[in-house]
Amino acid sequence: MKMEQLREFAERYTAAWCSQDPMRVANCYALTGSLTINSEDPAEGRQNIAVVALKFMTAFPDLQIEMDDVVLQRERAVYHWILKGTNTGPGGSGHMVRISGFEVWKIGEDGLIAESRGHFDAAEYQRQLRRGIS
Repeated sequence: MKMEQLREFAERYTAAWCSQDPMRVANCYALTGSLTINSEDPAEGRQNIAVVALKFMTAFPDLQIEMDDVVLQRERAVYHWILKGTNTGPGGSGHMVRISGFEVWKIGEDGLIAESRGHFDAAEYQRQLRRGIS
């Protein structure tokens, strides 16, 4: 995938996360694609990826993802993002959260994500859920 195509894809992926439609996120993945967040078990297949997206969208009804950058590193792409939202979903804390992270993507022959390994500071995320942004 060329850099211009990668950037366009990353912009569509960002818009999908902001859409409150978990299947839009899942449709950015190959049918058998996987999403791993930190050390959690991978979500494999579009249905399971949609479940992961739905959890974030439910917890943060005002969820906004911003693309910070996307770069190529050998045969992988690295997508840097910023998540912003207020945890007002069921059982939410009511606190605003702003965290940054990144995903390392393996893009398949179909131009979709075959594998994504996401990373963010889980301790900081939990702190902000409890106390908000400081």
